[in-house]
Amino acid sequence: MMSSLFTFILVLQALVAAVMIGVILMQKSEGGGLGVGGSPAGLLSARGAADFMTRATTILATAFVALSIVLAAMASVGRSGSTIDTSLSKTAQPQTSGSSALTGAAPPAQGAPAGATPAVASDDPLAAAAAAASQEAAPAPAQAPPAKK
Repeated sequence: MMSSLFTFILVLQALVAAVMIGVILMQKSEGGGLGVGGSPAGLLSARGAADFMTRATTILATAFVALSIVLAAMASVGRSGSTIDTSLSKTAQPQTSGSSALTGAAPPAQGAPAGATPAVASDDPLAAAAAAASQEAAPAPAQAPPAKK
């Protein structure tokens, strides 16, 4: 029920916005309105068109703001209390070595190659994956094209 009403008001606001854009673009920048010929007292006279366009713009702008407030109120009421997902938050790991706590480097793992660099603690959760990918991606030797027979 609430979502169909919300959708209806949202479509209504889009239509009001489109009509308001059209009305604003039809006005002269000096406030002359449509400026089309006709009787001086008629709707399409310069003064009558300006009054009509000004009133239409005011009404459409008021309707747009009112619909915006209603939509914002409906969106905030429709939401339940949100909870923060902490499953991906970093937890501080206890440091066993005093030197690695000062330098920010983790002690080398058991069985790691002698030339391997120790992992560096970083705020970026993807830094370790990027470092591993850059170490694995060695430039491939250029292959000669196959000989034609």
